[in-house]
Amino acid sequence: MTGAERQMVLGAAQWWPGGEHISAWRRTSAQPESFLDLDYYVNWARTAERGKFDTVFLADELYVWDRFNSGVEFSSNVKPEPFTLLAAIATATERIGLAATISTTYNEPYHAARKIASLDFISKGRAGWNLVTSASDEEARNFGRAKNVDHATRYERGREFVDVVRKLWDSWDDDALLHDKTTGRFADPTKMHTLNHEGKHFKVRGPLNVARPPQGYPVLFQAGASDAGRDLAAATADAVFTLTGTVERLQEFYRDVKQRTVAYGRHRDDVKILPMLIPVLGTTEEEARSKSQELYDLTPQALALDLLSHYLEVDLAQRSLDEPLKFVADMSTTNQSKSVYERVARIASDPSVTLGEVYRRLFDERVRYGTPAKMADYMQEAFENEAADGFLIMAPYLPDGLSDFVDQVVPELQARGLFRTEYEATTLRGHLHLDRPASSYTTSA
Repeated sequence: MTGAERQMVLGAAQWWPGGEHISAWRRTSAQPESFLDLDYYVNWARTAERGKFDTVFLADELYVWDRFNSGVEFSSNVKPEPFTLLAAIATATERIGLAATISTTYNEPYHAARKIASLDFISKGRAGWNLVTSASDEEARNFGRAKNVDHATRYERGREFVDVVRKLWDSWDDDALLHDKTTGRFADPTKMHTLNHEGKHFKVRGPLNVARPPQGYPVLFQAGASDAGRDLAAATADAVFTLTGTVERLQEFYRDVKQRTVAYGRHRDDVKILPMLIPVLGTTEEEARSKSQELYDLTPQALALDLLSHYLEVDLAQRSLDEPLKFVADMSTTNQSKSVYERVARIASDPSVTLGEVYRRLFDERVRYGTPAKMADYMQEAFENEAADGFLIMAPYLPDGLSDFVDQVVPELQARGLFRTEYEATTLRGHLHLDRPASSYTTSA
């Protein structure tokens, strides 16, 4: 695309069903009784589609956060399995992409390839998947392990996982299925391929019992700010999520991943860089910040302390939020998300900072406060200065956080010519201006 044609990519994501803040489910307008109700998620997806978003995205983990009692008592741990949910949402939407998380640490490639391909057929080419390497011991204990797989091995396994999944999607040539009632030939056996993969982490014969997906390869998203995460994204991903920050910080990530992408023999535009954006809107910045104060006030002290305990892997349960943290970080000791640990440790490096200030700044650093015009200003600056190809919008509270963004910020972006007013493509790859890849068997022939 030329510079004049280039437009933002927008995705709507959710981690907690009530919104990105852990206590957002307590707001007056929240609907916690609907967190297992299909209509709740359909309405969320339709709101994003009304805003002409490229995709919705459901973040996921394979455990209940019960490391601390407060995690069960005060936070929302229940939500539907995402690919089952997305298949249902596909029948209630028309154009918007449908993506969700798959852990490459505690799944097998055949399972992943089959359900993503199925979603791509059900949605007529709108499926995407977010590759993650599981970061917690809680997940490990649900899959026969006492401790999580180490960081380096998780990423090594993740890269092989992607390779196997894509080759499974190539099990059938695009024209392999004949459906010839006259001859009785359903398929051409010469156009079916048996993988026979034997690698360090996986042994998979194949072929897949689903035809080649409409998109060829459904869109692969990835999040990871560590060196291993950046390298995996550059080698394999179609789009990369990163934490929010100043335009200058985002530029460093953007340029690094783009350079790595080119080093892998790909075009720099083959990977879209999408910083996460948690927008809190108001008629003034002060009004926006007052909404955030409500979320802080709704968070029990025990929950705030246990969240910090989780991130830093230390026990802070008997402390007070008014106390200084007095924490010495050691990156070599964490086997969880290194980028999150680094962010918490950086805030905590100030010896005068209290536990409460660390907790508050953790959220504040990720949030952008302001009017719709100011929000659009920030997005435009990042987009036009090699800091972002678009944004992953994670509403701080749902459902009104997303509808506010669609009704107030999207029109600003459209008026500036930065975002579409109508869909042009019918597939997620089409929205992202990514070509449909040829089969590996075709390209190697």
